[in-house]
Amino acid sequence: MPKLTRAQWRSDIVLAAVLFVGGLLSAVLSAVAGIYGDQQAEFVLAVLYVAVLSIPLAFRRRWPSIVAVIVSAAYFFAVTLRVPEVYAGNIAMFIAIYTVGAWSTNRRRATIVRAAIILGMFAWLFVVMFQDATMPVDQVPEGFPSRTGAFSPFVASQLLGLALNALFFGGAYFFGERSHQQRLQRTALEERTAELEAEREITAAQAVALDRVRIARELHDVVAHHVSLMGVQAGVARSVIDRDPDKSREVLSGIEESARTSLRELRQLLETLRTPDTADGGEPSTDTAPTTHGLASIPSLVAEASAAGLPTTFAVIGEPAVEPPPLVQVNLFRIAQEALTNARRHAGPAATADVRVRFDDTTVELEVTNTGRRGSGAPGLGQRGMRERAAVSGGSIEMGPRTRGGYLVRVRVPLVEVEVAHA
Repeated sequence: MPKLTRAQWRSDIVLAAVLFVGGLLSAVLSAVAGIYGDQQAEFVLAVLYVAVLSIPLAFRRRWPSIVAVIVSAAYFFAVTLRVPEVYAGNIAMFIAIYTVGAWSTNRRRATIVRAAIILGMFAWLFVVMFQDATMPVDQVPEGFPSRTGAFSPFVASQLLGLALNALFFGGAYFFGERSHQQRLQRTALEERTAELEAEREITAAQAVALDRVRIARELHDVVAHHVSLMGVQAGVARSVIDRDPDKSREVLSGIEESARTSLRELRQLLETLRTPDTADGGEPSTDTAPTTHGLASIPSLVAEASAAGLPTTFAVIGEPAVEPPPLVQVNLFRIAQEALTNARRHAGPAATADVRVRFDDTTVELEVTNTGRRGSGAPGLGQRGMRERAAVSGGSIEMGPRTRGGYLVRVRVPLVEVEVAHA
């Protein structure tokens, strides 16, 4: 059973109190009007009847079936004993039957209780109708509808009573069922709203986590590449500073340039991660607009690697059928950057490297190979980042030692979807 709120509990108490006062007023007026004539019961029974009708309604949502049975039984005995009150009883019965349909969680019991009450009332009504129809003529009270004719006033009054009772009980049943369905829908909507809110919070948390991963990956790619390059250059400068000061100054100039490039790329990264704000709502200015690297920037990586002591060649094979998306281009650039950084770290002093970009009608492929040692062993954050970039681009990546020595990184990204999107 649904948990009652304080407001619902108070409203049921108020309803019971209002019905009790209204029932007493109706009983007084009915007794004075003499609705049952000489057969009318004592007024004290009317007071007791009104109390039995109204007090259980204060608990109608707690025990709907029990309250409905009590109210219906009280109404049956009151009419049978000619208790001078009718209207409050009708209202109480409607509310009780409605409440069974609206608030009973056991739907089978709710159906049985309501069906039993309705069938019992109609059976009792038919019995009364039969008694009135077979009443001896000399016992017919004054003012009783005439039974003369095929469609007499008596028949009309009985048909009217049947129709009113059908509408009465049918309305109580229908509105109770409708209220129950609406409450179920409202509960389901509230649960769905709560689920959506929880999903929204989870999605927001996941977005933050993914953004952190992205930032960490970008920082790793930028910082690791340039710090590694500056480390190699510093080692070269230290080894030649005594015998070749000019060469040492040249290498130190390279370190300075690598530091500037690293700071510039970090600034570009921050600009890319930050949503640009403009005072007038227009486009950001060209000097502060975020920039990203692409395939056209790979030759600069090759030149840096060669200058840092890793002789590297570069080749482009084929022509692109369509321009790869910016996301694919920056991911391929970062993968090439990480592969060359790992080669400088682990391949050894005599190693060489080769970078190739291949295009065909449906794919773009990046291949970075190097000679020398086969790597450092266990994969680190750099390799994880390369796999993530390949997956984000919708492609596949192959990494591992080559049989003839050295290391291979090959990324293949399909461009079919891009071609279809431009069709």
